[in-house]
Amino acid sequence: MVKRIKLRTLLLGGFITLLFVVLIFRMFSLQIVQGREWHERGAAKWVKESDIPAERGIITDRNGDALAINAPAYTVVVSPKIIQANGLENMIVDGLHQILGKDVNELKEIMIAKDPKSGDLAKSREVRNEGWKIDENKKNQIDQLNEKLKEALKGKKKGQETGLGLIKESKRYYPKGSLASHVLGYTDRQGKPVAGLEIYMNKELEGKPGHLKYESDTSGDKLPNSKEIYKAPVNGKNIKLTIDDTIQYYIEDAMKEAYDKYQPISMTVIAADPKTMEILGMANLPTFDPNTYWNTQDQQDFFNYAVKATYEPGSTFKIVTLAAAVQEKLFNPKAEFMSGHIRVQGTKTYLHDINRSGWGPLTYLQGVKRSSNVLFVNLGSMLGKERLLKYITDFGFGKKTGIDLPGEVTTEIRLPGPVETATASYGHGVSVTPIQQLAAIGAVANGGKLLKPQIIKEMYDPNNGTTEPYKAEGRQVISPEAAKETSGYLEQVVADQSIGTGRQAYIDGYRVAGKTGTAVKYGPDKKPDYSKSVVSFIGFAPVNDPKIAVIVIMDQPNDPTAGGGKVAAPVFKKIVSQSLQYMGVPRATATKTETEGKNEAIQAQNRPPAPELVQKSTADAEKQLLKSGIAFDTLGKGPKVMKQFPAKGTPLNPGQRIYLLTETDKTMEVPDLRGESLRDALDVLTLMKVAVNVNGEGYVAGQQVVNQGGKRIVQLTMKPSYDPNEQTEEDANGEQSDQQNQEDETKNSDKSKKSKKTDDKKVRSSTGRTNGKNKDN
Repeated sequence: MVKRIKLRTLLLGGFITLLFVVLIFRMFSLQIVQGREWHERGAAKWVKESDIPAERGIITDRNGDALAINAPAYTVVVSPKIIQANGLENMIVDGLHQILGKDVNELKEIMIAKDPKSGDLAKSREVRNEGWKIDENKKNQIDQLNEKLKEALKGKKKGQETGLGLIKESKRYYPKGSLASHVLGYTDRQGKPVAGLEIYMNKELEGKPGHLKYESDTSGDKLPNSKEIYKAPVNGKNIKLTIDDTIQYYIEDAMKEAYDKYQPISMTVIAADPKTMEILGMANLPTFDPNTYWNTQDQQDFFNYAVKATYEPGSTFKIVTLAAAVQEKLFNPKAEFMSGHIRVQGTKTYLHDINRSGWGPLTYLQGVKRSSNVLFVNLGSMLGKERLLKYITDFGFGKKTGIDLPGEVTTEIRLPGPVETATASYGHGVSVTPIQQLAAIGAVANGGKLLKPQIIKEMYDPNNGTTEPYKAEGRQVISPEAAKETSGYLEQVVADQSIGTGRQAYIDGYRVAGKTGTAVKYGPDKKPDYSKSVVSFIGFAPVNDPKIAVIVIMDQPNDPTAGGGKVAAPVFKKIVSQSLQYMGVPRATATKTETEGKNEAIQAQNRPPAPELVQKSTADAEKQLLKSGIAFDTLGKGPKVMKQFPAKGTPLNPGQRIYLLTETDKTMEVPDLRGESLRDALDVLTLMKVAVNVNGEGYVAGQQVVNQGGKRIVQLTMKPSYDPNEQTEEDANGEQSDQQNQEDETKNSDKSKKSKKTDDKKVRSSTGRTNGKNKDN
């Protein structure tokens, strides 16, 4: 018995000893061998870490008005477990359906959602996408729904938990809606930048998140002696744009009016201060609201044509040729050429004016006013291929402007042969972007300096309180004297209310310079479709002290005969007249509305008087009128002004021309009087001592000079209202029609050789933009 007890004791002792050895070994293994690993695991349980988000920088206009800010937002969450326990499913589904507009069946699925791990009803689910980052208004409606749910729960044992709640967050908000949306771009619902400045300047805007790390007890409270690691967030920089939201509004308002009327594929307008090339406004139609970008179905609505689209400019490109000719002292406003058509040197190709039969002999200045392609082919020939290409490049075409917006494109300008050189001189066969065109006209306006367009005025760093201004960058491309002279000629395009193609951009009281443009588009057969065109107007004001330059482009208006003068110039006029008044630029004369109710004498006092020009040299008189921005016509080829109309001191009506008579010879050419009142026409013809026959009443709509018995008689046809778009406007199928049916004008005796060389092929107009792209020849 004793032996058996001893054996049992021995076995039990041995077993306990073995257990003790195993325990010691295990403790050694855990505390010594694996001690560091387990310590780290334990410490991880005690340590609390969290990221501190950085505040995204805000974007404002040049005056500090907010364009993109961070606003409080709320995400709707539900607890299927609590909702089902309290029987609130129907009330919550109906309420959320009315507030958020979310589908009822989708809401019911959320109400019975289960946890994938446990298989039980889920404790929490977000209501996406309709309930994701909702605004303050919908948040208040959710709060009201929660109050109704609590009322329904009164008296129930489960308490007052409704299972419906909100998570407070932040979202990007654009307080002006769609205003300047293509400039700003937007961020998606996750806060990721997608387009515009939001993505282009994201590195500066987003900042860097901070970090917090400390040790805590089981309740999550910080331990008294724990080490705390805190890294402060670096908030994003605030960006102040050069855009003025008031001018931006003027732009978009004028665009909508024209867009609704002509229903084009797209429309683009950019405005800038030509002295600095700070962008005052930039807009495209169609557009979108960055606050609800997901509602925009067509991706083209997000496309910023101002920097991403190339198009054939047509006659607005003539500004470059004109400036180059003036700089090279090749442009003589009094020199004459024969309008109508011209043969390209070294080829059998004929190019034409819009008026295919021409207007007879014209002075160079008259050719600019009428936008004669023949004149500009002459100027291009005088410049030569190398010089013309040099000026095109100097004015910034063929390379990006460098504006701080994403996606800017450009197309290389090539002039492989004489035909391409000739057509490029008047804006066909070349491809440009709207922002390049505006920078070029800015150089003419500001004294010859091509400046980099600026969309950002300055950046403010809230972390250290420093401001980083953006400075203008540029280079001289033509002399200040050449720029001033070119501006004077472009002013005549607008000021001459009889033959100026840009006359519909005239603004009473402000001196305006500009140029119209119309470019035909290609059809599916890769041939010009003369029923489709891109029309435009580009200009600046006031000429004597430029404050604003604007380009207006419309792609394929619904009127196939409408050109830049008819469609785009009125948009320019509305934007510029409103902007100049807003900027406080005084008018040179009072407008009719300002003098309404006053007598004629007071109105006359407010109009500029005709200067005294009689006995001055013709050159000095023309120079004085160019400098003053007054349209004029020189009659005869004499060296001195013999007579003038209106006479010295006569108050000039808006857009009225002065006629300079430099000869007394009875054979002096009768001027084009279309658009003039009968009184003014009679006064001019009386000065010339020419007999007149008048048929009808109103304004001169047509004229014909006949000889009867060796005496000249001018027959005037009058109409109650004069349509300036007849014959003289680029609008009649656009100036591109100067190239249609060129073979009808090619009169070469050796017709059997018509297809001998590729040079002999007739040149067609190039295309405008189609969905932001240009179809090259």
